[in-house]
Amino acid sequence: MGDIIHAMPAIAGVRRQFPEARVDWAIEERWLPLLTARNGVEISRDASLSREQPLVDFVHPVHMRRWRQSPFSMTTQQEIRALRSRLREINYDHAIDLQGAIRSAMLAKSSGAKVRAGALHPREFPARWWYNVQAHTPARHVIGQAAEIVSAALGRHIRPETPPFPQSADAELWVNQVLHNIPAPFAIINPGAGWGAKRWPVERYAALVHNLGTHGVRSLVNAGPGEKGLAEAVCAGNEKYARVIECTLQQLIALTRRASLFVAGDTGPLHLASALDIPVVAIFGPTDPARNGPYGGQFALLRSPESKRDHSRHNEPEAGLLNITVEQVTTAALTLLQVPA
Repeated sequence: MGDIIHAMPAIAGVRRQFPEARVDWAIEERWLPLLTARNGVEISRDASLSREQPLVDFVHPVHMRRWRQSPFSMTTQQEIRALRSRLREINYDHAIDLQGAIRSAMLAKSSGAKVRAGALHPREFPARWWYNVQAHTPARHVIGQAAEIVSAALGRHIRPETPPFPQSADAELWVNQVLHNIPAPFAIINPGAGWGAKRWPVERYAALVHNLGTHGVRSLVNAGPGEKGLAEAVCAGNEKYARVIECTLQQLIALTRRASLFVAGDTGPLHLASALDIPVVAIFGPTDPARNGPYGGQFALLRSPESKRDHSRHNEPEAGLLNITVEQVTTAALTLLQVPA
């Protein structure tokens, strides 16, 4: 999720520079709602922009996750051949790999595009074997790096732009119901993260929710897949001030648009809030915020000087992360909300 959201500003930049160009995206099927709110993405030659699909003309669903589970099955082989055929049928001029993985580089190659561009030093080194344009990416933040790759591919300087996200009428109706009795301002709290070392302790999120509540700020605690227990623990004893929210990705986009504040660690929903220009309090530990932290907009970034960059997927919170106090996060949140402490 974070990889896609960090790539979107570069594509928004392409839209500004080349408004008449056709721009399509091949994306893992579970992340389709980041690009389209259309139900049942129809595979056809037609390409169009709309409020439901505002960034790219067409979306190719890719089923990499499922394919990895059964790579030699007849269904997998048929779907891969069908995708390759669709990509080649459109006759793309450029295929740009912003993920830097072997599988994404191979997908770019299979498109048959004349130009296949990626980073000179991609995330997975062998990926560069499939590029015929290898971009230098000296920018510190991954959003800047994506723009550098796109610039190299197209031969023109591309600046990152704020990307548009899909608008779903059904999701908006759902949000209206959720917020019916919740006064503004309200905060979204996201206690989960990709692995334990990035997770600020749940009891501290609970104390934060209580502190915000005493200042008149209600909290909706987002429960991502497999994270309902974390969200319930944050709300336990805080029922007056908070409630658990389980939602689809389309609903999360719609809900986040209306939030006054978003508080989370280094996780996809935080990057979504930042991309939607919602004020965020970002609680970082073992990952480097200069590389993949909030980008633009209003934010408060909290990271201990003792934190060391480490992508090892430990279960326990990183030691430096534990140096960030409830008081620090509360102060940052109230400051962004412009609520007197």
